[in-house]
Amino acid sequence: MSHEKCLKHMKTPCACVAPSLVRVPVAHCFGPRGLYKRRFCAVCRKGLEASALRCEVCELHVHPDCVPFACSDCRHCHQDGHQDHDTYHHHWREGNLPSGARCDICRKTCGSSEVLAGLRCEWCGLQAHSVCYSALTPECTFGRLRSMILPPACVRLVSRNFSKMHCFRITENPTPEPGEGDDSMDGSAAAGPGREALVSPESSKQTLRIYDGCDAMQRNHFRLITVPRLAKNEEVLEVALRVYYISEDPCDFELQALPPSARSDENGAQGKARTGGAAGDEGSRGPGSRDPAPRDPVPEAWVIRALPRTQEVLRIYPAWLKVGVAYVSICVTPQSTARTVVLEVLPLLGRQAESPESFQLVEVLMGSRQVQRTVLADEELLLDRLWDIRQASLRQMSQTRFYVAESQAVVPHVSLFIGGLPPGLASQEYGPLLQEAVGTKADVVTVSHVYPSQGAVVLAVTCFAEAERLYMLVKDTAVQGRPLTALVLPEVLHTKLPRDCCPLLVFVNPKSGGLKGRDLLCSFRKLLNPHQVFELTSGGPLPGFHVFSRAPCFRVLVCGGDGTVGWVLGALEEIRHHLACPEPSVAILPLGTGNDLGRVLRWGAGYSGEDPFSVLVSVDEADAVLMDRWTILLDAQEACGAENSVADVEPPKIVQMNNYCGIGIDAELSLDFHQAREEEPGKFTSRFHNKGVYVRVGLQKISHSRSLHREIRLQVEQQEVKLPSIEGLIFINIPSWGSGADLWGSESDARFEKPRIDDGLLEVVGVTGVVHMGQVQGGLRSGIRIAQGSYFRVTLLRATPVQVDGEPWVQAPGHMIISAAGPKVHMLKKSKQKPRKAGGSPKEARVDTLPAPDGDAK
Repeated sequence: MSHEKCLKHMKTPCACVAPSLVRVPVAHCFGPRGLYKRRFCAVCRKGLEASALRCEVCELHVHPDCVPFACSDCRHCHQDGHQDHDTYHHHWREGNLPSGARCDICRKTCGSSEVLAGLRCEWCGLQAHSVCYSALTPECTFGRLRSMILPPACVRLVSRNFSKMHCFRITENPTPEPGEGDDSMDGSAAAGPGREALVSPESSKQTLRIYDGCDAMQRNHFRLITVPRLAKNEEVLEVALRVYYISEDPCDFELQALPPSARSDENGAQGKARTGGAAGDEGSRGPGSRDPAPRDPVPEAWVIRALPRTQEVLRIYPAWLKVGVAYVSICVTPQSTARTVVLEVLPLLGRQAESPESFQLVEVLMGSRQVQRTVLADEELLLDRLWDIRQASLRQMSQTRFYVAESQAVVPHVSLFIGGLPPGLASQEYGPLLQEAVGTKADVVTVSHVYPSQGAVVLAVTCFAEAERLYMLVKDTAVQGRPLTALVLPEVLHTKLPRDCCPLLVFVNPKSGGLKGRDLLCSFRKLLNPHQVFELTSGGPLPGFHVFSRAPCFRVLVCGGDGTVGWVLGALEEIRHHLACPEPSVAILPLGTGNDLGRVLRWGAGYSGEDPFSVLVSVDEADAVLMDRWTILLDAQEACGAENSVADVEPPKIVQMNNYCGIGIDAELSLDFHQAREEEPGKFTSRFHNKGVYVRVGLQKISHSRSLHREIRLQVEQQEVKLPSIEGLIFINIPSWGSGADLWGSESDARFEKPRIDDGLLEVVGVTGVVHMGQVQGGLRSGIRIAQGSYFRVTLLRATPVQVDGEPWVQAPGHMIISAAGPKVHMLKKSKQKPRKAGGSPKEARVDTLPAPDGDAK
């Protein structure tokens, strides 16, 4: 632990040690830049004052120019054929805990808002001091949410050519890669190591550009250092090594000057060298010498070079984790090859009885964004290999490991979801259609699943290169004018799921709830396994249901408005016969404007920033209830002979209803609101603004009258019902309408049964106009009770606005037939009691915060 002002006195920064502590290398998924107050960079350990980056899967925070120095220590969320194991250990992340966080071991405060302090497991949420966590067993039980988390050992995804962003279906940031691609000299972050501001020519200090190898020179990626003009060469070298977090002996390195004409060309690096052990000739033009001539405003450029070594101690890690040691150290000489290293290491790891031919040496580059594995040839000279890596990049050398692994070929098997195809085709037609569109190769690509009603297929690809080609090509392809969607899907190993595990499948609509969906996506990915969180704007609900199709038991959480809930329930109804769990229970996190279904099921009027962990606990403790769903058949053909029928009759279609169906004035208001939102979607980002638009639209219609009772006919259970003088006719399935209003009313009536959401009956109510609707929403009146039944036939004599669960349109003259739709759906109703605290000792808790995106108002 160290204050920020004390960091300059540290001899071995933690960024130098971090790569050696990685248990299983896993790359990070950095999202767009954002403002994270009271957070600290995990690399330089300084505060994040300006915009910074955060991993979408774990709680790693870094400055943009510190990204190249972050090691690949993200959460291991699936089996990928490398170091797979069934027992998972705690995944500790240092610092960025709330200031009031308490250690679960000693119960004392372990968080800090001034420095990186304390540790937290990113699976179970345990918090501890750095000296206390060693008292815990290494195995992680996944904490309070253990029954909802999809265990990593139960997920398989072999994805050699895909980034973690692709594997977790995270939308990639279209802006240039931060940190790595900046050609600016002072970067974009606050001052710190490698971010010094340029000094004036009259100053007693000078600014130098430092490269760490040939790769950095080719890309023009450098770090800035500021040193006294009279500094010795060895002092300059120490500062240069420090900004690249290299803790090795400076005597093993030297600085080489780059001529101004070749500062971006690696061939220009063969300038005069300054080693760490020599002071240099007096009067030489080295870093630290004064030059009376006018200085170039561009800083001097130098490259750090490693000196040749005759031998080196190398750490060799076992690729299997069931071994008593983390690594073994061996001495590498000019004669050492990959094969001789394997022969020397196997006895040290207790595998001397096995054939050396069945093992190979694997080089692993643990980059922050991608983990690259290279199998070394048996005759590869190790000392030459290390020299080549250091010449390319000293930073990469500190992030490179060597593993002894069994020589077993990874069987390629990638599942690609392809959406956006024409729906309704025969199953055998989709293969030739894709062959024509993207040129699939029949020998390595097969269609494993077809969903004709959704216009989607799942491809099984047995070649990594072909899977990558298809993925990139499909994203830029359109069929019959519709763009295609491509997703990489994992495989849930349902036979490995624990008996008490009922994983939660999460769907999030990022466009709902004033764009709060984006923050919830990130939070749920960190609280759960990111493979169980799906973004509805990428392929809809079908990919999630397909991934969970073989799970014997699971639940669903839908984050969105009533329209989003209806979308997911409709998809569930269509794919139900493909699921091993045909009736999963569905919970709601309301993000829409009205959220009537969420109100009825006690999930609230709308999400207002509650702790996502508490939301998940509430889902886990919710009660299962049944709810009716209704089918509406829209048929305009039988009214073709009507005097005022339209020329082009719409084809019949079927829609599903969960909440209510409105005909007349309320549908007309919804239609006007929908059109206003389509014209300026950027303004409809808050629930308060949306309701204000509804009020304005209603005032414009306050004197409107169309005598709806003369334009429609209603039959209930085959009996004609005479309608009173009304402007709107509403069929309600739940006791909430128009953002929580009780349209039916609470008065008892001997003619009707008391409404319930699972009674198999719909209530029919009329409203006389906008004023009546306003009185109902204000609790002053209720609607006009007309009928109650299970089968309805409505005849429209002219084109009339219609809305179902908030989705409006103008329906042509014809018939609407409303009837019960198949089995009832299983919903989750929030329990009345407060969420129970996690039991056991130590206490298992989770803390999560939602940062503001870059540029948002605080």
